[in-house]
This record gives sequence, C-alpha cells and structure tokens, in this order.
Amino acid sequence: MAAYSARHVRNNFRGSYNMKYPQSKKGIQSWPENERPRELLLSKGPHGLSDAQLLAILLRIGRPDSSAVDVAMDLLARLEGLRGLANRSLQELCVVPGIGPAKAAQILAAVELGKRALAIPLTAGLRIRQSQDIFQHYYPLLRDLRHEVFKALLLDAKHGLIRDMTVSEGSLTVSIVHPREVFNLAVRESAAAVIFVHNHPSGDPHPSEEDHALTRRLMAAGEILGIRVLDHLVIGDGRYVSFADEGFLTSET
Repeated sequence: MAAYSARHVRNNFRGSYNMKYPQSKKGIQSWPENERPRELLLSKGPHGLSDAQLLAILLRIGRPDSSAVDVAMDLLARLEGLRGLANRSLQELCVVPGIGPAKAAQILAAVELGKRALAIPLTAGLRIRQSQDIFQHYYPLLRDLRHEVFKALLLDAKHGLIRDMTVSEGSLTVSIVHPREVFNLAVRESAAAVIFVHNHPSGDPHPSEEDHALTRRLMAAGEILGIRVLDHLVIGDGRYVSFADEGFLTSET
C-alpha cells in the first residue's frame, strides 16, 4: 500500500476537525466562546484540549485565510504530530505558512520547557547512585536530537556531582571527543571521577565499536590523571546501555 503523503494526512486531519468545527476557517474571535481554545482551557483545563487547540493558544493568531487552530493542525500534520516539534529548528518551523520567527520561538521555548520539566534535576552535590538516575535526567533532553551530544558528569570523591558539561556535539552519527577536552576541566574542578553520557539518534543504544574504543581511550587518560571513569551511558529511544552495568569498563572494553 502506498504511503500517505503529508498533504493527504493534513487534509484528512483538517477535514475531520472541520466536521466538528465548521467555522474553523474564520478567526477564532468569531467562534462561540465555548469553542475557543483559551476559553476551553479555562473551563475544562489543559487535559480537555486537543494537541491542535493547545498549540493554537501558543500561536494566538492564524493567517489571513485560516485560524490559529488551522495553522496548528497544518504544523502538526507536516511534522507528524507533537513529537515532530521536539527536534525541529526555527527555520524548519517557519516553512509552515502562518509561522514566523516569533511564533516559532514561542513553540521552541514551550518544547524546551517541557523537556526540562520531565528531566529529573541534577544539582550540585547530588550523589550519583545508579545509572537509572542519570538516564531519567538526560533522556528527555537528548532523545529527540538528530545529532550526537557527548556529556561528562564531574564528581567528587564521594561521587557527589560537581557539574556536568557538554564536551562535543556531532553529526547524525559521529561525535568527536578528545580526552584532553574532557579532562582539562575535570582537573581544574578537582574531580575525582567522571561519568560519560551520549545519545544515539538512531534510537538504538547498543554501543558501537567507536563507542568502545573511545571509552578505552578515556579510561586510559583518566588512569594517568588519577580520575576514575565510573560509567558511560548510551541513550536511545526509551532505553539505554550502561557500560558499568554491562561489565564493559575493563581493559577489554
């Protein structure tokens, strides 16, 4: 069966909505108050609104021939739903008619706030006890990225967090990390141990040969400096692999 085109999905989405709200091509201010997204939110709460209605509240106004709800539906159809908003640039959002830089910035800010709200905070002094704690913090922040990001957590002698840092941001499949970049700051911060985290945009967290080789280099550099590598997490789509949990942190990694 042929795949549906974006236009086909968009037209079906808009058509089903307009059967319920035939006035959607008019400005929202002309709608009955009990059908306006903002008033619906005030009366029912945010859980009572559709994705398009919630997004329309952020957009506030539509375009000359369409309401904010129409623009929201168009955007969601083009991006294949809310998840598609999470990894789009400002320029990609602005391709949709009715979305300019100001509206795109509002959307990206809302998406980023949502990610941060889901991420369990890592505060200075927090003791890192298990890989699951690290995953729960970084997964909302890294899962939708289309490029690799390599991070390092710097820990004190009691495995309390000093700070985390972004070491490198790469392409879709390659992230260049040099031990010097990692351990320069670790030495300046008097870190006793480090934990590494990076994402796989493919969604598969299984470590590649390059991941194993990089971990070996980092462990060797840390051993010379007296800074232990406690773990290296690879985060995928809803799951992760911990080098420590899997017994990979050996000279044979």
